[in-house]
Amino acid sequence: MSINLLHRHVLEDHISGFETDPNPNHLLVIRRPMIFTVLAHEGQGTAVAEALWNAPDVAPRFCGPSEWLAVSRTVGAETVAGMLSDIAGASVVDQSDGQVLMEISGPSVRKILGRCVAVDLHPEVFEEGRSATMLCCHVAANVARTGADTFEIVVPRSFAGSVFGELTDMGREHALTCGFAD
Repeated sequence: MSINLLHRHVLEDHISGFETDPNPNHLLVIRRPMIFTVLAHEGQGTAVAEALWNAPDVAPRFCGPSEWLAVSRTVGAETVAGMLSDIAGASVVDQSDGQVLMEISGPSVRKILGRCVAVDLHPEVFEEGRSATMLCCHVAANVARTGADTFEIVVPRSFAGSVFGELTDMGREHALTCGFAD
């Protein structure tokens, strides 16, 4: 007897009913990102960080000393795992099934996120390419600034609905729309 499993995103029911055409302020949920935890072995932090920043198709997200998330939207798990396993002095764990990646963007993004995080998101303080692990909507999350008015948020799958709900509540007055990345 064969069993067919259907991949269903944890936020599938949360997004139904939202405006499908994106407004300037938009929350995008990435359906199948590749998210790996990378831990540097003792004394290897600098070398591992450099290798991560030079890895193609992977965006490193700083989590803490000698710890990063490696995020990819463009290549599959096998490709990312192969690239990361070639980094000497690093241990790598695939977290893709246990994490959810959301991207929030628009002219009001700092006002929306400012209600959800206790971090200064001013462009001169939280520069493009910078990331940090922090509480976002009362949940431990990794927040990264990926563009002038664009931020990525990585949260545990079990808390994704709560974070999504709070982000959409905070964005309501700014006409925040939501949708899945195609």
